[in-house]
Amino acid sequence: MFKSIFCFIFLYIPIDTLQKNTSPSPRPNFLIIVADDLGYTDISPYGSEISTPNIESLASNGGTLFTDFHTASTCSPTRSMLLSGTDHHLAGIGQMSDMTERYPKLWGGKQGYEGYLNDRVAALPEILKDLGGYQTMMTGKWHLGTVKEQIPSKRGFERSFALIHGAGNHFNYEPAVATERGGFALNPPLYVRDDEFINHTALPEDYYSSDYFTSELIRFLDEGDERSFFAYLAFTAPHWPLQAPNELIEKYKGKYDAGPDALRAARLERQRQLGLLTRNVDSMRVSTNETSWKFMLDDERAFSAKTMEIYAAMIHRMDDSIGRIIDYLHRTNQFNNTFILFMSDNGAEGVVLESLLLQSIDQSVTYFNNSYENIGKNTSYISYGPQWAYAAMAPYRMAKGHITEGGVRCPAIVHFGPLTSTSTSRSV
Repeated sequence: MFKSIFCFIFLYIPIDTLQKNTSPSPRPNFLIIVADDLGYTDISPYGSEISTPNIESLASNGGTLFTDFHTASTCSPTRSMLLSGTDHHLAGIGQMSDMTERYPKLWGGKQGYEGYLNDRVAALPEILKDLGGYQTMMTGKWHLGTVKEQIPSKRGFERSFALIHGAGNHFNYEPAVATERGGFALNPPLYVRDDEFINHTALPEDYYSSDYFTSELIRFLDEGDERSFFAYLAFTAPHWPLQAPNELIEKYKGKYDAGPDALRAARLERQRQLGLLTRNVDSMRVSTNETSWKFMLDDERAFSAKTMEIYAAMIHRMDDSIGRIIDYLHRTNQFNNTFILFMSDNGAEGVVLESLLLQSIDQSVTYFNNSYENIGKNTSYISYGPQWAYAAMAPYRMAKGHITEGGVRCPAIVHFGPLTSTSTSRSV
């Protein structure tokens, strides 16, 4: 599927429009937007009730909606394919990069399992920078190498602000003391700005991941460079820990009180109304060890429903941020000449954090407060569990981490005016 995206860029867009000073027409810009663990039906073009008007605008105003788009089943393998156009084994991420670091005796030294974007592949920003003199930039999640020789600035990005690891607190709260329990080190996330590593303490007090990544990218775009750009915006939303501004969480209060089975049914019906499913398609049966909704106590249901409210608020905020980028492109008269790809990196995340042995979900310690009243805030650290994830992936089987349709079928939208009609959208 990622070869198809490269085909869009290198075949459907004439190569002479990419090369420097060879065409009188302006070379296209490229904006690649990646959501983290977003489920197939979590945005409105695919049947969601969550407010995503800006993503919807990309799909409905001449965009192409992919209904058979596949990724790897986890984060870093997908990102390595996206940036290289090759199989993730060739790119050095045969599995999640964290696994190579955690189990060096098992995977260390094996070709294809280096745990970082290796030198056997050329990265897309390297190609565009060298081929046509593009300015290249990224903000957000990297997850493709942790040492200085592997950071974005070494793989073709001239400007970057990146979270090096796979996840981090969205409000930039970290425990005062890093500890280790159950084999999982709870260390502060590491960021890099261009060539320099920075600690989370260098970030502003009002930091929120989706807002800050977007602001930094707009700042890079607004630096006065007249070259065409390749920009990569890699959100960490809606990856756990589930955290969002409280005013947005309140907007979804009560919306999920009927539980994940009801949400699954509603999303399926909406997909049928949109023409994405035929009437005879039903959802796969949910199989999980988690207590089903009908057997939960009232306080358990309330807690679970709130986790989904927070998740929805994270997606809502991400869409707001995408709207800011779209507004910037319109304001600077660059929207019609910008190839935009929006996608998720894999299926919805159905993990139960207790299974990861994260200290942060232990409410008896002092570092996080996962009470009902506090979840969603900077001092909480939660996920929403498999039942909500399976609802997001309906009608497909299972979720992230599984080589099933629920793990690898993802939303993807392409918008580029010269390739599509301005009055209709397409599904492929």
